[in-house]
Amino acid sequence: MPESAISFMSFETAKLAHSKGVQTRIFMPRFGVVNERRHQLHEVIRLSGVNLIIDDIDVPLVIKVASIPKERMQVYFIDNDDYFKRKAVFTDDKGKLFKDNDERMIFFTKGVMSTVKKLNWAPDIIYLHGWITSLIPLYLKEYFKDDALFKESKIVTSFYNDAFDGVLTKQLAKKIAFDGIPEKKYALLKKASFENLQKIAADNSDVLIHGSDELSDEIKDYISKQNKPTLTYHSKETFEKPYLDFFLNEIL
Repeated sequence: MPESAISFMSFETAKLAHSKGVQTRIFMPRFGVVNERRHQLHEVIRLSGVNLIIDDIDVPLVIKVASIPKERMQVYFIDNDDYFKRKAVFTDDKGKLFKDNDERMIFFTKGVMSTVKKLNWAPDIIYLHGWITSLIPLYLKEYFKDDALFKESKIVTSFYNDAFDGVLTKQLAKKIAFDGIPEKKYALLKKASFENLQKIAADNSDVLIHGSDELSDEIKDYISKQNKPTLTYHSKETFEKPYLDFFLNEIL
């Protein structure tokens, strides 16, 4: 996969934390463009074998893991052939969004949390990048609200200019409702636009970060009204010190 602001910052911020002695794990979808042989992915049997319920359908969860050379960091890949085997990320060869991106998002959300629970690992910080993670703050605050493992976790979301046109699907709100989440918590997603996904993430995150310099005025304005710790944009070349200072002073 080509490098993007999301791939760069999600790796470099994790590496920075890891270099300071923080126990760090990375979770991402096992998109079909990931070369399993080259990166030596292997299935972790004790973490796989779970069925996640997505809109009343049982969907098998497979967890694969790889280590990042030289960094001694592990990457956990959330996998399912129906959702992630295709050799594309979010759109087909005509640039059209896949119709099941909504289910892929819910599956990834539940898959990450299920895996963290199986690891019995209570993260101090859950740091999210990219719109596919937009439902994780909502599900942590509602679906997993009684889970002691996440009770002290701070949810940090970086917002990027990774927008898509149109809406994911008209069925996303119905599929979230199936999981028993109150309607007022996801009402915005009756129109599942990029902007509304960003707003839902902002509503349910504890800390907000401008991951891109060119966020839309609508999103910048929404973030500014949240009255939450917020870090403005810093470039690839200058982010390290501001991020370390911000995390130490505002989060930990």
